[in-house]
Amino acid sequence: MQRFGAILLFYKPYVFWSFCVTIFLMVFETKLIIIAIAKLFLLTFLWYFLSETTAKRKLIFYKNLGISSLKLFGVVYIIDIFINTIFYKLIGVYI
Repeated sequence: MQRFGAILLFYKPYVFWSFCVTIFLMVFETKLIIIAIAKLFLLTFLWYFLSETTAKRKLIFYKNLGISSLKLFGVVYIIDIFINTIFYKLIGVYI
């Protein structure tokens, strides 16, 4: 449970931007699968950015907890898709 809390701590600063991307794509009436692919692309870019710059110091905390980068970003992607699917379905009712 401590590891899951740490993963949520990592995801917290990116929630706002994730919802902004979802809303932006929903304005163009994009399907959920396209949104999921766009999120995967953006998360891959984030992983590359954090791995190849001086921001990789952020990942040391998670490696010390025994969470690999692949596991960290994989779980973040699953959480993001789960939350955005619910958001997409709720907002889709009203649009």
